[in-house]
Amino acid sequence: MRRLIGLALGALMLPGIAIASEAGDQLAELLYAGEAAGQRATYEEQCAVPHADACFGLGLIDLIGAIEGLSQGFYRHGAVTPRLPAAAMMLGLDANVPSAPANPDPEALDYAGLRGILGEFVVGLDRARASFEAAGAEGDYVITIDPLRVRLDINGDGAVGEQETLATLLDGELALPQGKSKGDKTVVPDLSIGFDRADAIWLAGYSQIGALPFDMLLAHDFSRLFEAVGHRLFPQAGLPMQDYSRGGTLMMDPETDTFLADLIAGLHTSNFPIVDRERFAGVQARMQAVTALSRRNWAAILQETDDNRELVPSPRQTSLVPGQPVTQEIVEAWMATLDRLDEILAGELLLPHWRFRQGFDLNAYFETASETDIVMLLAGQGALPFLKEGPIADANSFAEGNRVFGDNWPNFAIWFN
Repeated sequence: MRRLIGLALGALMLPGIAIASEAGDQLAELLYAGEAAGQRATYEEQCAVPHADACFGLGLIDLIGAIEGLSQGFYRHGAVTPRLPAAAMMLGLDANVPSAPANPDPEALDYAGLRGILGEFVVGLDRARASFEAAGAEGDYVITIDPLRVRLDINGDGAVGEQETLATLLDGELALPQGKSKGDKTVVPDLSIGFDRADAIWLAGYSQIGALPFDMLLAHDFSRLFEAVGHRLFPQAGLPMQDYSRGGTLMMDPETDTFLADLIAGLHTSNFPIVDRERFAGVQARMQAVTALSRRNWAAILQETDDNRELVPSPRQTSLVPGQPVTQEIVEAWMATLDRLDEILAGELLLPHWRFRQGFDLNAYFETASETDIVMLLAGQGALPFLKEGPIADANSFAEGNRVFGDNWPNFAIWFN
């Protein structure tokens, strides 16, 4: 359940934004108490003034609301982290992880219901993006918040418990700093961040990263996949194979064999017709928005003159990540990486395919595809309509990023957005 929740996202350019508001001053304590959602109307009113810090608060309220809606929907239907015994065996991990839902009485779930839950999540993220972009338009404000103290109503019982915090949800998934004993007291490390205009743009970008996989899924008809393997995610929601997760023995043992059978069923049903052309085209637009927002984020970062617990620091600021300053070389390598990604999204730089000397035109795929057949795309035949001559992305295309980031590039990608 933690992994699911941790999973764990036209710009509104408002001129002349006023920066100080009582709503901004109160935001942190409201978030820590789990009471910010009840003040949404106040933040919306103050954002309309406009107060940039209130717009930031409104974005956070809507972002948290989207996460709560998704987690509550999953909890309501008894979602679990799928057990993967075969993968665990190959990786040497513990496969004996409880797979019972946290909800003792889950409700039945059908395909339309799941689409509704995912669709509302995307709507919530887009609502948050609008407010974050407003908060990032201009204004000089800093709102200090410790994200791990933010409370959420994860199970939808209407109460925000002591344990319903981001720290609790992420514990075990991330290496969170632990408190240190000092005499008879435990000193908790200060993990607060000074959120400012640049961070509002950063969060706007992450709202689109969070929406991408769900929008991609919703653009397709994935009903056959849901019926075939949905019980792995919702084991007590009344799906067709719910009562057959532990079958007979074919090769190894009942659990491993049924997992392999479900894996085969998943591959067999991984041909997804596109049923929402506008949403499908919007996936490409979201990807392009992510790179555009990252550039705007860095433009704002590089204009900063303060040094106040920066989420993403400029080369002149102090990094909160131990031993990892941000240098001008790193910034330039990131900008070069964004250039290459934009070229790929525009179809100017092609994706490599193991089977062909031509490259895969991602732009043509988004413009003309009628289905996404994962197996056939990988095998080659499904990729034929999207092949063309031209430069193909390779290690040299990302040489600057590879040289600067090295094997640590995934961490930089997550950090820099």
